[in-house]
Amino acid sequence: MPTEGLGDCQISSNFPLEDGSAATAAAKQLARTYLDGCLKDLSRAQWHIKSRDHLIDNEKLIALALRRNELGPLYDAYKPQNPHYQALKKALRTETDSQKHARIALNMERWRWMPHYLGETYLIVNAASFEVTLWENHRKIRSWPVIVGKTKTPTPVFDARVSGVIFNPWWEIPSSIVAEGIGAMVRNSPATARRKGYVFQNGRYRQRPGSANALGLMKLIMPNAYSVYLHDTPNKMLFAKEVRTYSHGCVRVGNALDFAKSLLANDHSSEDIDEILEAGHTEALNMTQSIPIYIAYFTVEGTDDAGLIFHPDIYRRDTFVY
Repeated sequence: MPTEGLGDCQISSNFPLEDGSAATAAAKQLARTYLDGCLKDLSRAQWHIKSRDHLIDNEKLIALALRRNELGPLYDAYKPQNPHYQALKKALRTETDSQKHARIALNMERWRWMPHYLGETYLIVNAASFEVTLWENHRKIRSWPVIVGKTKTPTPVFDARVSGVIFNPWWEIPSSIVAEGIGAMVRNSPATARRKGYVFQNGRYRQRPGSANALGLMKLIMPNAYSVYLHDTPNKMLFAKEVRTYSHGCVRVGNALDFAKSLLANDHSSEDIDEILEAGHTEALNMTQSIPIYIAYFTVEGTDDAGLIFHPDIYRRDTFVY
């Protein structure tokens, strides 16, 4: 278990010994640990990515594996299959720096908090690396830079499903941002507000589509409880920064139109999208098959050449290893 970053995880040995039940009970607990992890601290409480791993019929699979003496292959199947986890596991074996060792183990644990089945095609936003990646069968296809939430308004960890893209979107302005000054501008400087596209309609503040729109030219359709979305931005200069924590929580995507076209490639042509953008009207294009998106936080990641990279702990969620 130490090779899986579970050296500090307590697997109970207080089992009855009769009829081999002790071995079965221990096997079940270890299997559940491989699936779910063992940390139950505050960082786990902030991890709102839903998992259906508890529905796996662990008892039946364990019983079958014990009869066939195949517990090893079953445990291997339970472990995260993304290559980033494999890179972390490999690095853990040789890392001698205690702090780095602890950070690697913590990020292996975070992979265990992810659903075991991520999907054939899926997106991962890693707030710590300021990147969104597109995966197919656990193979990284493309990546794009992102801007995430400020330390005072961190991007939450959660999952959703992406079903399409809205081009030339309206911005429905959250009340917290209205209170920062937009509301006063609309009331006291209507000419300035109109020039920037801000309007007050049907009891809410909005911003018209256009070059100044805070959402840029596209926004993903990904309903969620946090009102956090991936979208374009008119402020492209911020992507030149190394640490990109500038939003109120949403995720701004660099080269956003390329990102949107990549997601829609199986359903809509680039030319059709360009026509919508040129016309300037708001239009939603749906995907035939929605895909999961995971807004996550990994401060240590594998690289494409099976190496390792340590990212800044921008939200101080690794503090217990320092």
